[in-house]
Amino acid sequence: MSEGDIQLLLTALGGVALLVALIVTRIRMHPLLALLVVSLAVGIAAGMDIASIAGATVAGAGHTLGVVGIVIALGAMLGKILADTGVTETIADSILNRSSDKMLPWAMAFAAFVVGIPMFFEVGLVVLLPLIFSVARKLENKGTVKGSAYILMGVPVIAALASLHGMVPPHPGPLTAIATLKTSVGPTMVYGFISAIPAIILAGPVYARFVAPRMSVRPDQALLDQFTASGVQTSSDVEKTATTQKAPVGVGTLAVLMPAILMLANTLGETLLPKSSWGAKITAFLGDPLVAMLAGVLFASITLVYLRGGSTEKLRDALGASLKPIAGILLIIAGGGAFQQILVKAKVGDAIVHLTQHFSLPPLLLGWLIAMLLSVSTGSATVGIVGAAGLLAPLATADPSLNLPLLALAIGSGSLFFNYANHAGFWLVKESFGMTMGEATKTISVIQSIVALVGLGMVFLMNLFPALPS
Repeated sequence: MSEGDIQLLLTALGGVALLVALIVTRIRMHPLLALLVVSLAVGIAAGMDIASIAGATVAGAGHTLGVVGIVIALGAMLGKILADTGVTETIADSILNRSSDKMLPWAMAFAAFVVGIPMFFEVGLVVLLPLIFSVARKLENKGTVKGSAYILMGVPVIAALASLHGMVPPHPGPLTAIATLKTSVGPTMVYGFISAIPAIILAGPVYARFVAPRMSVRPDQALLDQFTASGVQTSSDVEKTATTQKAPVGVGTLAVLMPAILMLANTLGETLLPKSSWGAKITAFLGDPLVAMLAGVLFASITLVYLRGGSTEKLRDALGASLKPIAGILLIIAGGGAFQQILVKAKVGDAIVHLTQHFSLPPLLLGWLIAMLLSVSTGSATVGIVGAAGLLAPLATADPSLNLPLLALAIGSGSLFFNYANHAGFWLVKESFGMTMGEATKTISVIQSIVALVGLGMVFLMNLFPALPS
């Protein structure tokens, strides 16, 4: 490592420390302002061209909003329709009636597992927030849960979505590692599912039972009112604009699952159809998160409001109102994207690669470690996966005994470790649940660390057995 590499790593660590200090100390700076200030400061301290720092900050914020922001906005609209027409409440009642309090975290983990197979982490969380909040609010009203019901219901969902996102194709991380290492989707998917199950159990229901009694997290009231139904109809609700009866549960459930169904169709299209075929192109279009979420909103609007005699004007007003509680969340996520972009442009990742070149470790452990260090330092799991897979690709071709699907899984698992303040997903969870920095660290950061470590352990365990045929 050069002196410049050491300086870059210290700058990145100092940036994260400064960010936390600005938010949690007596300064109490708003997270968006803190993220922008730290982004500019890190860019200057890292020696970036001062004329490019502001541009990189804007580019990072814009890219994150483009990838995540519109999808979150559509998710808020879908959640508003489902809540106001009573769909979320009906599904929540069904889960509560069929599960004991002890089994509810397991039921939520299963629901997230099903939804999360085709969905990105952020998309899956936005889709499931109404269900999390509805079930948790009913538990809270029953008074049978010690601590935070929202943590008890939210942790299993976060664990399931994170595990699938990092370990199982067709999520972008595993697919990137597969393509770079020139291995096969099938065995990587099998290994991913086998690893995801214990990771979900330990980081989800098991950890939720431990941490929920020790926390008092409760989301912002405006967000709760948007995504849940109190049982009392109000003039502002879409439910009032349609009929006085709740929407049919079957249609409502289909509206909830519509984005997941379209994304699953894309997964099947990628796996079963030739890439150049019209079928693959159509499923790829419909399965894009933006198109799938838009289709879900339109389907819910038509089936739950328009066809039931609802007022189009009041529906429009309700959808507009649904964006107000998430405006701050979107901007903070954009700030996280700006910080991430600065770290990438400052070439912190290159310094990490130079550091890992001094290690003499088994390839499976080295892949996990490089992906972990790159992801933690740059705030991008994609950078972690691309960097680790690219660095180990020559070894993959030189060592025929190396289990490449397991190496892809190790890299994907490592990229999940300790999702923190330079990750957009950290801010989505923190702001959605109304957490402090410490509370967010105890949830999403710890959850993803457990998932990453269990994934590594499963890689070593499965490497003891004969490799699956490619």
